[in-house]
Amino acid sequence: MHTRTVTIDDTTLRDGEQSAGVAFSLEEKIDIATRLDRLGVPELEIGIPAMGMREREEIRTLAGLGLNARMLVWSRMRQNDIQECLHLGIGFADLSIPVSSQQIKQKLQRDEGWSLETIRTCVQQARDGGLAVCVGMEDASRADRDFLLRVATTAQAAGAERIRFADTVGVMEPFGVLDTIKALRSATDLDIEMHAHDDLGLATANTLAAAVAGATHLNTTVNGLGERAGNAALEEVVVGLRQLYGIETGVDLREFPELSARVETASGEPLGWRKSLVGKRVFSHEAGIHVDGMLKDLANYQGVDPAVVGRSHQFILGKHSGSSAVMSVFAEMGLELEKPEATMLLGKVRQFVARHKRPPESFELLALHRHGEG
Repeated sequence: MHTRTVTIDDTTLRDGEQSAGVAFSLEEKIDIATRLDRLGVPELEIGIPAMGMREREEIRTLAGLGLNARMLVWSRMRQNDIQECLHLGIGFADLSIPVSSQQIKQKLQRDEGWSLETIRTCVQQARDGGLAVCVGMEDASRADRDFLLRVATTAQAAGAERIRFADTVGVMEPFGVLDTIKALRSATDLDIEMHAHDDLGLATANTLAAAVAGATHLNTTVNGLGERAGNAALEEVVVGLRQLYGIETGVDLREFPELSARVETASGEPLGWRKSLVGKRVFSHEAGIHVDGMLKDLANYQGVDPAVVGRSHQFILGKHSGSSAVMSVFAEMGLELEKPEATMLLGKVRQFVARHKRPPESFELLALHRHGEG
């Protein structure tokens, strides 16, 4: 596959903050935006102007930081809401409108003709106000494909530069995404952005499929934060694109652990220990056969190099450890053990784990070595 690039449009500060119970302070927003910019994330979706004066002031503040990232706001495709997007120092807006018959009829009590006319009117209004426009196709995953193509054609004729395919309720799967984005790609010259939700655990897979199919932009959030089950995780998408498809984003994740921790704290949503790439234990190894193999060559049991996300491997001593792991862990602490001593300590480690339901910390390992206390 030819190396190509896609643009990450991170929406941690918009859709991430829409998670139930999450509210970032302005200080937190500034810190998160600055860290995302430092990683090289090229686009940031930073808020919803129609939420009120305070939100607009915070958007204005973020826009004035002088970051390299292009900033955009999210708006319903309504004339009053679009007016609130003007004069904020932001040059780009995602104007969202339902495109599935479910939402057009049951939510808005309208029809498809009304939706197309609204796109024509509102895109023109935003363009007249000096904004570049992405037409956000809400609930696109449940929309009729022919209608999606009409929406794309209408958006392009009205002067939009991008369409956003939103899997609003998280019901897509990668093969369907591949087919649909390919169809859109062949029908329009517009940039195409994928916005995936993780209700079925497929947000990252669907986002990668969209990129392979020709999407130019991808929505992500740090740690996969977002409504319900969350959005496609920035870290998963960036690493997956590069490692699996040779698609580059220009995002450097070596300082990602600090950003991940900041979002975890600011959102109040603790990360699971097994969360891919950022979870506490995802680069930890205990099983003797794995550790022995990795001591010989990391590639024996390494699928992802932890260094790409600023992490490193850790050998955990527990029930399934072998004596070679004991010797390696103690060597890191400055103690060279002979094999018989390591084997004896392994028995003590296993007793400790059975009693405490967790692996021993470094100071506890040293106590086991000194006194045999478990």
